[in-house]
Amino acid sequence: MNFNIFSEKHKKVLVSALGAFLCIFLIAHLNSIDARNVWLIPPFGASLVLVMAVHDSPLASPRNVFLGHVLSASSGVLIFYFFGGTPLSIALGLSLAIILMMLTRTVHPPAGANPVIAILGEKTFEFVVIPVGIGASFIVLFAFLYNKIWKR
Repeated sequence: MNFNIFSEKHKKVLVSALGAFLCIFLIAHLNSIDARNVWLIPPFGASLVLVMAVHDSPLASPRNVFLGHVLSASSGVLIFYFFGGTPLSIALGLSLAIILMMLTRTVHPPAGANPVIAILGEKTFEFVVIPVGIGASFIVLFAFLYNKIWKR
């Protein structure tokens, strides 16, 4: 008689959800204790879906997560610097992000939100470092270690 109430599929679902929970909790906690910096941005939630639920996807590779976020955030900051915060700027920022990610083969769909955030929030290049660069690095490192522990 098999008393195992969880199938392999259920285990994968729970392990993925737990990993996303732990990682976003840690980032959100940092965000709540450090009033000087914003650590948490919405695209990180979408990135965690990829690195936890479909970690074998090329879109979830460490290179794509990190460079996708950094290049996209840089695109938004750069376009805002030159053109301000207009609807045209938002479109240009996203388009430039797509161009850069495709040319460097670092497409990471959640990063497409970064230019919008950068332009609407009137961000400077500091935004590219924190929260984007450091946050993306944290996600990559966390996912690597977590997935290694669970041998996924």
